[in-house]
Amino acid sequence: MIEYERPDAGEYQPGVCNIGPAEIERRRRVGYAGLAAAVGLGALLLFLGAPAWSRLAVAAPMTAALSGFIQARCKFCAGYGMAGLQNMGEMGEEQRVEQDAARRADRNRALRIHAASIIGGLLVGIAFWRVRV
Repeated sequence: MIEYERPDAGEYQPGVCNIGPAEIERRRRVGYAGLAAAVGLGALLLFLGAPAWSRLAVAAPMTAALSGFIQARCKFCAGYGMAGLQNMGEMGEEQRVEQDAARRADRNRALRIHAASIIGGLLVGIAFWRVRV
């Protein structure tokens, strides 16, 4: 579903790469934070003996984790893609993508990233819900 093209660092490519090293590292940190939150929430729910249906809640932080990791891996920010922005420089140096075709390509890539993150997060949530303890 998500292609993992590895473009050259520092080069904006519509629908392929819209963030540079600083933004990539930021997405990676979001991924680790979401993963820690999902594991922590899951452990807490198990420890408290919460009802099985409540374990579906791990889907939310897992979706965030997957989104961060996918964006870092793809070198593509889904939020920027939806907003018609790119940032190959330092944090806070976003630039508007002017070409309509480039914005369309970025939006399509962003939607695929969102879909993969949500589906993956839901699948993990459902799997955790189904675990017998």
